[in-house]
Amino acid sequence: MIQKLLIANRGEIAVRIIRAAREMGIRTVAVYSDADKNSLHVALADEAICIGPPEPAESYLNIDKILSAARSVSADAIHPGYGFLSERAEFSQACSDAGVIFIGPSADSMRQLGAKSDAKALAVTVGVPIVPGCFDPNASREQLREAALEIGYPIMLKASAGGGGRGMRIVRDPDVFLDEFSTASDEALKSFGDGMMMVEKLVERPRHVEVQVLADTVGNVACLYERECSIQRRHQKLIEESPSPYLASHDKMWNEMADASRKLVKTAGYVGAGTVEFMVDEADSRFYFLEVNTRLQVEHPVTEAVTGLDLVKHQIRIASGMPIDIDDRLLIGDRTALTGHSIEVRIVAEDPAKGFMPSIGKILAWAQPTAPGVRIDTGFGSGSEISRYYDSLIAKVIVHAEDRASAIGKMIQALMDFHILGIQTNIAFLLDVLDHPDFRSGQFDTNFLARAFADWTVEGVPDVIGAISAYAASPSSPNPALSLFPKTWDQTDSFRNTK
Repeated sequence: MIQKLLIANRGEIAVRIIRAAREMGIRTVAVYSDADKNSLHVALADEAICIGPPEPAESYLNIDKILSAARSVSADAIHPGYGFLSERAEFSQACSDAGVIFIGPSADSMRQLGAKSDAKALAVTVGVPIVPGCFDPNASREQLREAALEIGYPIMLKASAGGGGRGMRIVRDPDVFLDEFSTASDEALKSFGDGMMMVEKLVERPRHVEVQVLADTVGNVACLYERECSIQRRHQKLIEESPSPYLASHDKMWNEMADASRKLVKTAGYVGAGTVEFMVDEADSRFYFLEVNTRLQVEHPVTEAVTGLDLVKHQIRIASGMPIDIDDRLLIGDRTALTGHSIEVRIVAEDPAKGFMPSIGKILAWAQPTAPGVRIDTGFGSGSEISRYYDSLIAKVIVHAEDRASAIGKMIQALMDFHILGIQTNIAFLLDVLDHPDFRSGQFDTNFLARAFADWTVEGVPDVIGAISAYAASPSSPNPALSLFPKTWDQTDSFRNTK
């Protein structure tokens, strides 16, 4: 069994992994940049090592520094979390070469499934449906332009590497293809170090549905149901849930999707936790393979809620050579094993009044909900600094209830009870999305936010809230987090939430 685990990440996912490891009796090691020296994950770990300046390339993306840190404390395993190095085959290989257990798939299976173009080629080989397109990793710009004309517009340009909506562009007019290609490729190069692109037919109103898989070294592959991830803003997921309100009434599609996921995972010899992503076209009741995320997903807690499993613990057990040991119904994807409904929202440090620009600075006060069935995953709190160097995600709120309607109500209440002062967040936006009739009815697709919230603006903040914030920011303020704010938050009038 693993004795000491180094977490090659930061923020809420580092905290999440530390807590799971601690429950298993495993000592933990945090790594941090100069910008994160006072972060929660550093405080929680048994040991912590600074690995460089704030820039990711000099710290969290530096394989040599992370392996050096692991050697210095005799860590026998590394968990990459998500983002940063989590989907880099060279990192998995470097860990293996150094004799350190990588909590994730092998470099070989990551290469087969990590790049979208390679994964699509494998999907074709095993008979998994894909959207028409050109996925040759060596295709030139001109070849992709010709392929787009042959496929027919509109088309979608996608980066071959990476994810998270970066390096993606919808192109409706052949005359702007080259400009959009350059923009998308440059963005992909800056984000992933790889500017290769691919092109595929655009499905106008798709749903984004993904399947959580767990695979062990003895051939077991568990498909732990689906997550609906269609609520996206600029290709960035904001709200995820399980089960999908669409697949809940389409058992045949679920069985086919689960079978397709198993085929891909087994063919690639994949071991560990991963996510197989699909696009669902409601117009013709078909689904198409998109990609495989060879890591833990940000939205994994909703799967944990409806299955009762701890995916991080299972990752660690699988990496230690243990077989998957779960209820047989969960192993085969029997939907009678699903328990209730779960929703997750992402709270990000962005200013809705300024076009959702990142909001950086110090969190002056923080109060989070503590109700039954509500889980908060975060690496921040009162006094934390939000840096310009990293992702804007500061917290995930996950709720679990007996059905979808109850889960929506519980989430709205939880967000009304979440208060963050000192920076701007998207809480008001999330509340309006959750209350929209189309979201409540489950009638939405990946373009829902662009249509329904194109002209959305944040409501004005009441004067009293502005005065409190100004007072908190004042150098002469004695200790607002302990004195003024709790009194204000205890009120039950219309000012209890900044919405």
